[in-house]
Amino acid sequence: MKKEIIDMLLNTDQIRIRQSDTERIKSMIKFAEMNVKIAKSIPLNEDSATLIFREIYESLRQLGDSKWWASGYEPRNHEVSMEILKEMDIKEKVLLNHLTRFKRIRNDANYRGFRISVAQAKDIIDFWNRCSGDILKEILK
Repeated sequence: MKKEIIDMLLNTDQIRIRQSDTERIKSMIKFAEMNVKIAKSIPLNEDSATLIFREIYESLRQLGDSKWWASGYEPRNHEVSMEILKEMDIKEKVLLNHLTRFKRIRNDANYRGFRISVAQAKDIIDFWNRCSGDILKEILK
């Protein structure tokens, strides 16, 4: 992420400087992977789609948190956690553009009471399956 953006995020208290904490990073990654494994083990249907989507979204956010911690910063909100993922140089980088849509879907479910469809849950599962490995490699560099 560009220095000007990091400076702006620091000045607006959206991130703060922290010492990189390898154990915290490993723990967050392990929890995110476990959470997705459990979410994906639930049969996907109209009743479970919202739960599955939100849990996988939360795991993606945790990967963003991990990337910030690996960079020496602590994120102070979900937006910056998702934004840092968009900056990653992964094989299927174009798919990172879906993160904004995922955030909007999750917010609609959490704050407006919308149900997430089976198709939307499939989208985030597919995103995880295709991108999480490369994201993890980038974080652990």
